[in-house]
Amino acid sequence: MTVLAKSRPPERMREGKVECNACPVLCKIADGATGACDRWGNVAGDLIRVDPVLLMERAKASGTAIVPFAEGDGLSGARSYFVTGVGAGTTYPDYKPAPFIVASKQDDVDMVTVVTEGIFSYCSFKVKVDTDRYLGDEAAPIRYAGEHVGHVATAEYGSQMLNLGGVHHLTGGSKPEGRATVKMMMELGNKQPIDLEIEGGAKITVEAGKPPIVNGVPEQRMRVGCGSATIGIFAKQWWGLVDEVVVLDDHITGVLTEHQAGKCLDMPPSGIKMGGRRSTPGRYFQIANPGSGWGGTDLTDPLKCLVGFDPKVARPGLRLLITSTTGEDAAYFELDEALQPVAKPMPLALAHVIERIAENCEPSLATVLFVGGAGGSLRAGATENPVALTRSIKNRLVNVTCGGVPTYVWPGGGITVMVDVAQMPNNSFGYVPTPAIVAPIEFTMRLDDYRALGGHMDAIVSVEDLLREPHHQLAAWAGDQPWPLLPTKAPQ
Repeated sequence: MTVLAKSRPPERMREGKVECNACPVLCKIADGATGACDRWGNVAGDLIRVDPVLLMERAKASGTAIVPFAEGDGLSGARSYFVTGVGAGTTYPDYKPAPFIVASKQDDVDMVTVVTEGIFSYCSFKVKVDTDRYLGDEAAPIRYAGEHVGHVATAEYGSQMLNLGGVHHLTGGSKPEGRATVKMMMELGNKQPIDLEIEGGAKITVEAGKPPIVNGVPEQRMRVGCGSATIGIFAKQWWGLVDEVVVLDDHITGVLTEHQAGKCLDMPPSGIKMGGRRSTPGRYFQIANPGSGWGGTDLTDPLKCLVGFDPKVARPGLRLLITSTTGEDAAYFELDEALQPVAKPMPLALAHVIERIAENCEPSLATVLFVGGAGGSLRAGATENPVALTRSIKNRLVNVTCGGVPTYVWPGGGITVMVDVAQMPNNSFGYVPTPAIVAPIEFTMRLDDYRALGGHMDAIVSVEDLLREPHHQLAAWAGDQPWPLLPTKAPQ
């Protein structure tokens, strides 16, 4: 059971109440009640972490086989355990060792894991939304419950990027803005759907690992490529079936006969005249305005992308295919005597190529990455000399995880980590009403390396002792994730 050491009670505190010093709010909690964060409670005068600390367990390998789980073998050595920061508690007011500094053995190597829940004021979520639909202008404000909580970032290949949260929204605006931001961030991190509205753009619903919903419509496909790339990929499959292909794309629209792929296939010019701004041959920019129509443009009539056909080159009967980059929208035309495109039924052979485009489109998802700066209190929980932990991480002596999940540690100064929340245990994130996000973080290293960086050696407990405590929970390890206790090695 995680019991928080009591701070000195303030004068005139009502009888039966205790002061929680797990965060700067310093809630005065009555017996049987919890604080504002619902994470700490007063149980007979002790401050208790309401949720039990989460341990991951896996079977140990025996040769090439996996030792099966047997009831009662929890301490027999047949299984290996990793203590996560989920439910661990915090180090606030910063001078204390981490709530758990756990000794264990991996492959006959003595290991230590420093386990805590970090109070992150400097943190955000990077959200990748797989869609060609127009979500909003770059840098457009994003609102949650009417409050400004982020902005639209760059568009990437088949995706739109959103930046949500961050210290300026948490602490730099009004109280309602801070409260809305921390609520949005906690729900997003805990894999809940959140509704966002982009100024001048779309209304979207995002949930980690689920298809995004744009203006009420779930996205299905992530494009196979831009218009030019789609031309290049499928040029030979269209060859002989059609005289011209236009792949509509808000960014780069492709035209087959002008494109180098069409040239290499000796396709004669079609005489097509495109709108927009011509770039290199067969590639057009700004063919239309961005929107939720064909290829992420605002076009619902694909023929609006055409200016016409050159009568010196085009001919009646010329076969024209217009498609989007996902194949969700496609239409077939033939030129009449006046060189006007007339809609015709899609030939079966062309339909097969459109199906191939769809087959090559990956499912649309919303990917949510937590980015947090691990500052002084986190490092002080590991050592009295915080920079020693930072240097050990940069020297790859320390494995940094969040809820046991591998993180990417950004280069440069400090400890800035990034992790995929979809891989983290459920309900990993909490909050404190300062406001700030609470997230699990673990630092795992060899015992000798922990001693060398000046760690809190007298605070170390064994994982076996922790397992004997009643207030913990066990979860099976996800086999597709690397086991975080594997000994680290310094670069040669």
